[in-house]
Amino acid sequence: MEVARISSPHLIHIPTTFNRTLTPNPSSIASNRNPPPRSRSFSSFKTATHRNAIRKCELIRTAMASDVVTSERPEVEEEKFDWFAEWYPVMPVCDLDKRVPVGKKVLGLDLVVWWDRNENAWKVFDDSCPHRLAPLSEGRIDQWGRLQCVYHGWCFNGSGDCKFIPQAPPDGPPVHSSKKACVAIYPTTVQNDILWFWPNSDPKFKDIILEKKPPFIPELDDPSYVKLEGNRDMAYGYEILIENLLDPAHVPYAHYKIIPAPPSIKNRATADREGGRPLELVVEKLKADGFVGRHERIRHKFFAPCVYYFFSDPELVQGNVESSSKNDEAVSSTANVKKPPTEISQRRSFLVFYCIPVSPGKSRLIWAFPRNFGKWMNYIVPRWMFHIGQNLILDSDMYFLRVEEHKLEEIGPSNWHKACYVPVKSDALVVGFRRWLNKYAGGRVDWGGKYSGSLPPLPPREEVFERYRSHVVNCKSCNGAYKALNIAEVSLQAISIAAIGALALTKNGVISATVRATIVTIAILCFAASKWLSHFIHKTFHFQDYNHALV
Repeated sequence: MEVARISSPHLIHIPTTFNRTLTPNPSSIASNRNPPPRSRSFSSFKTATHRNAIRKCELIRTAMASDVVTSERPEVEEEKFDWFAEWYPVMPVCDLDKRVPVGKKVLGLDLVVWWDRNENAWKVFDDSCPHRLAPLSEGRIDQWGRLQCVYHGWCFNGSGDCKFIPQAPPDGPPVHSSKKACVAIYPTTVQNDILWFWPNSDPKFKDIILEKKPPFIPELDDPSYVKLEGNRDMAYGYEILIENLLDPAHVPYAHYKIIPAPPSIKNRATADREGGRPLELVVEKLKADGFVGRHERIRHKFFAPCVYYFFSDPELVQGNVESSSKNDEAVSSTANVKKPPTEISQRRSFLVFYCIPVSPGKSRLIWAFPRNFGKWMNYIVPRWMFHIGQNLILDSDMYFLRVEEHKLEEIGPSNWHKACYVPVKSDALVVGFRRWLNKYAGGRVDWGGKYSGSLPPLPPREEVFERYRSHVVNCKSCNGAYKALNIAEVSLQAISIAAIGALALTKNGVISATVRATIVTIAILCFAASKWLSHFIHKTFHFQDYNHALV
């Protein structure tokens, strides 16, 4: 929960009964102005006394009222969060292909991402050709490095200007130079090896990067760290995705030891597996741009609307909580921490998540896990093998969170606090996010009027857990491994068939019985290996059901 602060000393030292006693009501003031006939000296004395008391009372009331207004002023004049005035991550650069344009949806906007080799920069356009509204993401990059619509061949440069219309006569009017022939272009930048875009194509935001930048995490660019990145399209919406990541008490986090049980727990393995231990989470600062929280040695930071990460804070490890006077505007996890001399040699790791609203009931997750130890693993173990375990963690929550989202839609997002019972401190970050969402961001994602906000029908489990479209095609390493393993499967089958065929065509007595047995054995082993590989490919890159009762 948010830490309460009382800024006015009057609210501490002056009882409320004192205010009620001394504050005169209109009738008492009227009676004092028209006192009953008494002796002149006594009436004068009482009138003066009452006037002084009233003056003092009014001064106290004025002082207290000014204090209350001052302390409540942020509530009245609080900054509201504007969903279309923020940077949004699109994709990790390592998973983009410079040879082909790719279509993405972010905040309800249909985008096409492509590499402009003339400017050596990634571009994000509106995924719609101005001619007949065909998706430019289905186009190509021509020999001059322009984005070409494959429907009628219109070509656009990196500024969105149409440079060529095949159907326009060369000696006719230059129709391609019309503003109506241009494509809407969004401001973009690459930061922490992630492509970001600004969701407003108005030319006045062309240089918005000079005024406002995306949240920056220095450890992601630190050469002393290695990082493991990935992305996946989720079958549930942005709000549920944020809540799931902010909840370190749920089973997958404990089971995979992201938040391990402390040494004080006797049965450490049971605690890690079941997640059955109290967690003292606290939200310290809640503002329009997000909030900061802590849990034991862990610092949590949410930078609205997309960035959430947590890490082991050296200052919390030493038992010193950050002072509230520190500059919480900085995004760096270490910018506000005074490093002890020995920290450089410490093992440090971070879990960084980028949560992207796509459309109602759809979101995208980008993750990056930087660490400064065990770096050799990243050079030996292929990236796609790490993704197997990470996808399994994401699958563990996929279906029931989709169901939960539909239940929340039925009761209404504004009734979340009434429908959900959150009595323990382990839910503090989730409650903090809901408070931020309702207090600053309108209670839900603003889709710019494109959607009503209603969710699509609940899909079957096979569609929810399907990995190929949600991850494999969007991950360069997994897509490459998928193609290579399919080739290996076909090759094993071909070897098996060729061996049996060659053996069948060989006349008896040409080869010895030992050689014949060896060929048969090789054929059987190759066939068995191809069947096992087929099963492995299916459950790793296509579909694997998740039953919590059997895990």
